Amino acid sequence: MTNARRAAFFLVVFAVSGCASKWAMDVQRPETRLVWPLEPEKPRILHVMTIRGFREEGVSPKTLVFGKGEDRFLRPVAVATGGDGRIAVADTGTKSVHMYIPKERRYVSVSRPDYGPFVSPVGVAFDEELRLYVSDSFGAKISVFDSGGNFLFSFDRTRDGVLKRPTGLAYDRDGKTVFAVDTASHRIHAFTAKGEPLFAFGERGGGDGQFNFPTHIFRAPSGRIYVTDAMNFRIQVFDSSGRFLTVFGRQGDGSGDFSIPKGVATDGEGTVYVVDALFDNVQLFDEQGGFLLTFGRRGDGPGEFWLPSGMFIDGGGKLYVCDTYNQRIQIFEILKDGR
Repeated sequence: MTNARRAAFFLVVFAVSGCASKWAMDVQRPETRLVWPLEPEKPRILHVMTIRGFREEGVSPKTLVFGKGEDRFLRPVAVATGGDGRIAVADTGTKSVHMYIPKERRYVSVSRPDYGPFVSPVGVAFDEELRLYVSDSFGAKISVFDSGGNFLFSFDRTRDGVLKRPTGLAYDRDGKTVFAVDTASHRIHAFTAKGEPLFAFGERGGGDGQFNFPTHIFRAPSGRIYVTDAMNFRIQVFDSSGRFLTVFGRQGDGSGDFSIPKGVATDGEGTVYVVDALFDNVQLFDEQGGFLLTFGRRGDGPGEFWLPSGMFIDGGGKLYVCDTYNQRIQIFEILKDGR
């Protein structure tokens, strides 16, 4: 290849590399309607689809030169959605966060805050301005990105020191507050949207309001804060100021018991959903902690799990479960009136 042709080739590559590509979710849908519980009981949970990653669609100058791209999940551990329907998936396998914006058919791999590549991204949350908060447990920081996935800033200062191992994240839109679980210090920290520390609650122990390696957190539509108190094998509930309200759960292998509790979330009716990684299922409880229903089992089919972890429920009643070792996100619909 002559120098002129080589220069022309790289000029074309440079020109087309900036062309925006259209992306889609890599989706699998069940062949038959799959609900829980089974008839004749009224169904409450419907399996909608499985997502394994994202892929480029169609033909563009960029795909003609480079081929179509594909980003698949390796170890998805946390998931959240934004107000416009976008989805973010923290993936410890790729050490990145997959962000997909359906309205724009755009995919972004969020992977580099100010201190370098993520070490272990394990928590994600969106605020009302679609800023993305990402906790890096071994990087010991929380990083913030704008709606396009561009890095804004990181923070780690608390009211009483620094974050040791930040894990679960939740955002309170009413109070414009970021709640972060610090597993290693057995505390929950509250920050402003700018990362300024507000208050903290919790200490190590087994009493009300105490924790033993908490991991996951969810802000309910009611304003309540639900925390997975993992090694105490229970779920604790607080108000938005950190005041203890109630607790439920115990270690065991029966219905309503926990073995390795992970993600927690609530729907608009107040039902509480808890992932258990060892049981490979999701258990449902009422607001008082009374056991209602279990769905899921070990396997790789629709509605089956292998060491699931994080979960999220959006405002439309969609339940997202990180089926971590099956390398996928399963999506369910929370049915009303059995339909």
